[in-house]
Amino acid sequence: MKPNSIAIIHSNDIYPTNADGSMSFKQNADLLYLSGIDQEETILVLMPDAKDPKQREILFVKETSELMSIWEGDKLTKEQARAASGIERIEWSNTFESMLHTLVPQADQIYLHTNEHLRAAVVVETRNDRFIKQCQSRYPLHRYERLALLMHQLRMIKDPVEIDLIQKACDITEAGFRRILGFVKPGVGEWEIEAELLHEFVRRGSRGFAYGPIIGGGKGACVLHYVENDKICQAGDCVLLDVAAEYAGWASDLTRTIPVSGRYTKRQRDVYDAVLRVVRGANGLLRPGNTPMEYQKQVIELMEGELIGLGLIDAKAAKEQGPDKPLV
Repeated sequence: MKPNSIAIIHSNDIYPTNADGSMSFKQNADLLYLSGIDQEETILVLMPDAKDPKQREILFVKETSELMSIWEGDKLTKEQARAASGIERIEWSNTFESMLHTLVPQADQIYLHTNEHLRAAVVVETRNDRFIKQCQSRYPLHRYERLALLMHQLRMIKDPVEIDLIQKACDITEAGFRRILGFVKPGVGEWEIEAELLHEFVRRGSRGFAYGPIIGGGKGACVLHYVENDKICQAGDCVLLDVAAEYAGWASDLTRTIPVSGRYTKRQRDVYDAVLRVVRGANGLLRPGNTPMEYQKQVIELMEGELIGLGLIDAKAAKEQGPDKPLV
């Protein structure tokens, strides 16, 4: 951060469904990364240049009560939040607003959190979105900065603990995949495959899927984000699996296509082998010094060659394709 700055990041909301129902809580991934706290109504304030050392790092957590414990279960005590986060100063979330006005006037810049993922389609206002409006209204003359850029740089390189957690998520995903290899057959429902995977994930310590599972048999496999998972697997078809487990807030990711009848037809095997060659070739190109755009171009060239070999596109047309209408 720039000198004399303050960063403020809020947890996600618990989103409603209908009547008095709500969705399961999913923590803001950046807040979880910075604090290790997986609880709603959590706020992290970082002000490295604060004159008072006790104001340089403050974590706000929801205050529990006997009634809350009965209805929702125990929330973190200050001692538990301190142990989980490594942050010495823990305050209750209901004191945040009053404390904010003692902190912000000391800073020149305010770093706030936004979701800047390239494919994010944010139509619901988040807790961080609401706070941005409140903060800019209350402190209009401060300079505002994007925390997302810093978080992207921080999280791009994984430390050993993160690698271990991701490996655990991958191991759980592998166990689920191996389980359904002997389960899939003609007449099995896509939803049954989903259930088998979920059971294996949860029994091994995962909270479930890292993202919405895609289990598409037949033509459903051609839909990029097929989520119905409600068709019967047919003999001779393939079923696409884009499924993975999460573990401790970290995700894995797996995509495989398997034959419903247990063996690929010759054509299916030809396509499978072509994809496998692209994967192996792409892994060989992924080296330090290669830029993302150059890497993408090189992988597309591999894909183009395999598509020509399969007879799915014409070599002459591929050579003449323009950037406005690419074949691949």
